[in-house]
Amino acid sequence: MATLSVKPSPRFRLPDWQTNSYLLSTNAERQRDASHQIRQEARVLRNETNNQTIWDEHDNRTRLAERIDTVNRWKEMLDKCLTDLDAEIDALAQMKESAEQNLQAKNLPLDVAIECLTLRESRRDIDVVKDPVEEELHKEVEVIEATKKALQQKISQAFEKLFLLQEARQQLSSDHRGKMETLDIDRGCLSLNLKSPNISLKINPTRVPSGSTTLQQWDDFSQFNKDRGEAEMKRAIELREAIALTIAETNNELEAQRVATEFAFRKRLREMEKLYSELKWQEKNTLEEIAELQEDIRRLEEDLRRKLQNLKLCHTRLEARTYRPNVELCRDQAQYGLTDEVHQLEATIAALKQKLAQAQDALDALYKHLARLQADIACKANSMLLDTKCMDTRRKLTVPAEKFVPEVDTFTRTTNRTLSPLKTCQLELA
Repeated sequence: MATLSVKPSPRFRLPDWQTNSYLLSTNAERQRDASHQIRQEARVLRNETNNQTIWDEHDNRTRLAERIDTVNRWKEMLDKCLTDLDAEIDALAQMKESAEQNLQAKNLPLDVAIECLTLRESRRDIDVVKDPVEEELHKEVEVIEATKKALQQKISQAFEKLFLLQEARQQLSSDHRGKMETLDIDRGCLSLNLKSPNISLKINPTRVPSGSTTLQQWDDFSQFNKDRGEAEMKRAIELREAIALTIAETNNELEAQRVATEFAFRKRLREMEKLYSELKWQEKNTLEEIAELQEDIRRLEEDLRRKLQNLKLCHTRLEARTYRPNVELCRDQAQYGLTDEVHQLEATIAALKQKLAQAQDALDALYKHLARLQADIACKANSMLLDTKCMDTRRKLTVPAEKFVPEVDTFTRTTNRTLSPLKTCQLELA
């Protein structure tokens, strides 16, 4: 049997339905009236703004053309005022570049000195000593830093002087270079039109750039800097002479310190090689003494075992004689002799044990000292290898970079040359 299905939704009244239709019609008419009014106003606004825009663009094109003519006249006048400053600017720039090259060249000896100090930080134990080499290396770093500071000061002065010369030229030349740029910009602006592909909206285009001047300041600018340029050229000549003197002095100081540092390295290496040989000799003698002492300990142990066998024999004889019958259990000369022998053997065994203990202690002491010797030998070998690597690294200061081949491999610490037996032993220990 079929049933009636009722949709569960709100039901409106008929007056509500009629009101809704009326409101829709009324609002549609109101919106059309408003739209018509806006269209009429927009047409008026378009006509007015189009006319205004056309005249504004025409007036500004005229102003740009007039400004281009004015700037071009100034450019032609400033062309005659540039020659006098160019030669001095070029000379000072070359001297400044020479000082910069010398300053850049100081980075290599500084890197080498710091690398040597860093390598020597890998020394171990007692070898971490503040020796003359370390003092000379620190002094070398100080000398390099001082020379770099002096050169940097002269470079800064040259830079400032070039800036002043460029200022003087730039108002005699920047008015030329700047005006050429201005002409390019203004001519580019004059050539733009509505169909140009590179026009776009910019951020705050009406801002007044920092450093803007008045038209009168712009006119007075060139004459002022022409007078200024002559005084700046005179001071620039004096500065060039001072820079050349500083370059020569710093190079001499650095070379003298390099010689002193490498002399300290060679002297220190000779000292360590001498001490290394002494330690190896002590190690050899200690090993020989250990071998002899071990042999004596072996003999002491053998003697001790034999004495124990003798003691066992005496004990056995004495024990066996305690079983003699009756009156035969006599304290005869044999009894006294065996007893004395037992006491003598016990004293002998005690003395052998004491001496064996002393020998063992001496052997332990020898082994401990041998370990210290070998550890110190390893330290000395490591230190010599590090100083040798430092000397090899310092070859960069005298050998051209394209010809430099490390004599000690940086990573594997193997040599690229035939070494003496002593150096070979150093490498093996390292």
